[in-house]
Amino acid sequence: MYRITVYDYFSSAHQLRGYKGKCEELHGHNWKVEIQVEGENLDDVGLLIDFKDIKTILKNAIEELDHKMLNEIRPFNELNPSSELIAKYIHEKIDRLLPDEIKLAQTSIWESENSKCTYYE
Repeated sequence: MYRITVYDYFSSAHQLRGYKGKCEELHGHNWKVEIQVEGENLDDVGLLIDFKDIKTILKNAIEELDHKMLNEIRPFNELNPSSELIAKYIHEKIDRLLPDEIKLAQTSIWESENSKCTYYE
């Protein structure tokens, strides 16, 4: 089994509805998003998937979140834009974009240097 990890960043604002504390107020983060994909078979060149291709998939998945107010974007206009739900949203979006032979192992997001959430199925 092989596993490849790539990461990218986006910036956005959000507020957690119903949260009792500072995070209920409008605030922003510079999010780091890391994905890990895995598979058993390499192509003729010896690659599971080209780093360039997986980075493009990640960038396309997070592009709509960059420099936005997350509470105004579907599905976060109805769901709370918590780290947990953002990680799941990005994970599901990337999973649909991957070739069938590649499995998305996990998606991690950091809302700060010391706060990370990981989603996996």
